[in-house]
Amino acid sequence: MKLLLITPKWPDTSLWGQIYFRFPYLALTTLASLTDEDWDISIIDENVKAVDFSNLPDLAAISIMTPLANRGYKIADALRKKGVKVILGGIHPTMMKDEAIAHADAVCIGEAEQVWHQALRDFKNSGLKPFYHSDNFCSPDRLSIPRRELLKRKSYFFINTIQTTRGCPFDCEFCSVTSFYGRTYRVRPVKDVIDEMSHMEGGFVFFVDDNIVGRASYAKELFRALIPLNIKWFSQASLSIVKDRELLNLAQKSGCRGLFIGFESLSQEALKAMGKSVNQVKEYKNAIRTLHDHGIGIQGSFIFGTDFDDQTIFSDVLRFIEKTHIEAALFSVLTPFPGTRIQEHMLKENRIITTDWEKYDMNHVVFKPKKMTPGQLQNGFNWAYKRLYGYRSIILRLFPFKRSGLFFGIQNYGFRQAWKKTLAGE
Repeated sequence: MKLLLITPKWPDTSLWGQIYFRFPYLALTTLASLTDEDWDISIIDENVKAVDFSNLPDLAAISIMTPLANRGYKIADALRKKGVKVILGGIHPTMMKDEAIAHADAVCIGEAEQVWHQALRDFKNSGLKPFYHSDNFCSPDRLSIPRRELLKRKSYFFINTIQTTRGCPFDCEFCSVTSFYGRTYRVRPVKDVIDEMSHMEGGFVFFVDDNIVGRASYAKELFRALIPLNIKWFSQASLSIVKDRELLNLAQKSGCRGLFIGFESLSQEALKAMGKSVNQVKEYKNAIRTLHDHGIGIQGSFIFGTDFDDQTIFSDVLRFIEKTHIEAALFSVLTPFPGTRIQEHMLKENRIITTDWEKYDMNHVVFKPKKMTPGQLQNGFNWAYKRLYGYRSIILRLFPFKRSGLFFGIQNYGFRQAWKKTLAGE
């Protein structure tokens, strides 16, 4: 029987739909690895290849994030009209199951490892149920090796993505990670991680963990095991890494060349309100300097639109990034994703102005800010991105190109081109 696994295309009005140095999501290759050998499996990432509605599978499964929901539903509706059974899964269907089931024959809620085999058995027996609930969290020592060979390799900048942990020890009110994984932090056996890496091609490795140093003892064990591999890797981490010098030194020795760091705000009040008081603004500069001294580049994350932000926030953040030479940055408009506490608060205050899911890409304003108009927030966000990825700012931040200059140079240029196309599309 034929199984088609699909990732919907990002909207052209989204920055993420324009980035050419993309890498594949683990969701589909992991789902493929969970599927029995008697299935003929194909993977379609619509960002690199269109769905062929003339070559129909027996069953289709679509993994959906919130900004991809509209497109995902459209694909599902088209396939069902042609008689194909459709299963929806991922974070958006998990949070919006009643909405999702209107476009599907079944919805998988939570982590696929707990429910996928049962859904496939029921399909074969013509007894597919509307909902499959993952009542327990998957044990990381049971994760299978993703089927990367099913990917169209030349369509991606690199395919070496791997997960060593699930969840995050923090509980930020704007983040959907905790909503999906619960406030859990689960780790894979280091041996399993190293074994999986032996199946990967050479080059950069990106650990897709939400916080690779969430448990310091585990991270140290992992980093020690990585040292003999002589690789270069990137991941996401909290600033707590700089407070443990043994951990930081091991990260450097193991090949860490860059970290995605969620600074989020320059206001301690805003950090407290969003549940991220673990970040201390007064420590930011020293933390950045420490990471740089260890040869580790930074991609910083900053959120615009908190209740403490006025129109000065855009220039303040841009100036901070340039003065501290943060190599790259992602700006996000505060977004009340389904299932988050920030959505609950904004619904109670009647501040959400649209539920057009395409606009929930963290590039568009979908709520009423307190100290700005929606238009002022959107215009300020666009201005900040345009300035950040102007040539002057790129050179100022990257010079003298000591920390993975080639990687961050390509990344900055890619974001510059993507942002120009995004604005042109709007």
